[in-house]
Amino acid sequence: MLRVQDLPSAHLMELLLPEAIDPMEFDRLNETVLQVLDGKAKEHWVLDLTSVTYMGSAMLGLIVNIRHRVKAGGGKLVLCNMSAQLAEIFRMCSMERLFTIAKTRPDALKSLGQ
Repeated sequence: MLRVQDLPSAHLMELLLPEAIDPMEFDRLNETVLQVLDGKAKEHWVLDLTSVTYMGSAMLGLIVNIRHRVKAGGGKLVLCNMSAQLAEIFRMCSMERLFTIAKTRPDALKSLGQ
């Protein structure tokens, strides 16, 4: 459900979510994300949402937690490759103002100053 890649100028985190996720899977994903960020929150991160078409409240909360962890660590986070449906969910929840959102991965890296 999660793929992480270290790029020369940032870390890339891709969410690979199924249509539905049970609470135990979500807890494992949440723990994995926290482990990935541990000690690296001060760095640049791109969260690629290519494979995500829908997010419920728990997943939205996870994204907010990622933002909080990176911001608290002094790092930067940019979301990219958001589907129109997911962008609408973010707009309806007024979350688009919390995040830097880029259309593509290269655009996300540019917005990080890379």
